[in-house]
Amino acid sequence: MYRILVADDEPIERLVVDKKIKSLFPDQVQVFLAENGIQAVETFEKQACRIAILDIEMPGMNGLEAAAQIRKNDPWCSIIFLTAFDEFNYAKKAIEVRALDYLLKPGSDEDLVNVLEQAFSICDRNGELEIPERQQVIPDTEDYISAAPPNVFVGRVRDYIEAHYSDDIALSDVAGLFGYSDVYFCKLFKQNFGKNFITFLNEFRMDKAKELLSDQRINIKDVSTLAGYRDANYFTRIFKRMVGMTPSEYRSGAIGI
Repeated sequence: MYRILVADDEPIERLVVDKKIKSLFPDQVQVFLAENGIQAVETFEKQACRIAILDIEMPGMNGLEAAAQIRKNDPWCSIIFLTAFDEFNYAKKAIEVRALDYLLKPGSDEDLVNVLEQAFSICDRNGELEIPERQQVIPDTEDYISAAPPNVFVGRVRDYIEAHYSDDIALSDVAGLFGYSDVYFCKLFKQNFGKNFITFLNEFRMDKAKELLSDQRINIKDVSTLAGYRDANYFTRIFKRMVGMTPSEYRSGAIGI
């Protein structure tokens, strides 16, 4: 069972997210709720959670402060912010938290599923994921967003993903490479691609996996690795959810077996 903390000062928001997670992952999760940052830190530790979904604007201790404390106590946990566009002025403070992703309210079920499945994969790897230190150039204002025209931004990001989709890449890695804070990059990506980074990357990798599966000389475990998934079981789970069949079933249909 994956133990997930959901912290939001709005009771309805908490309950909606709680219900949504349990409906998307029945019998796979335990969800614990907190209504402010202080309670979030206490609950995360008391319930031995490994995943935290945090609103940013909360009384007493905000989500960024709570995340910093959670990260200090558990360097390998997955932190996910569920936030609104008007909260991106927190960009400078967010950089040290190393969040897995930022889901923008109102978020889609697909985005939530994708980021949680990635968090589950990290949990399955027993906290062995190393998060390297990196330096970022943080813009002082959101005017920095207009520094690169949208078509240039899209082209550069697409080129990078095309060249590195088979590697272990994450939103924070790409954001740092392009000189953005995580939250600014998340906002730019959503504006220009119409979906969040993890969803786009999974869709991109699925297309590549389909191409590889059409070549029966490549075994499915190698397809998983070449498509960017180190865990073959995780790859199969993602593939079946997104394509509607297992990789072996897809291969059988693709080559007419």
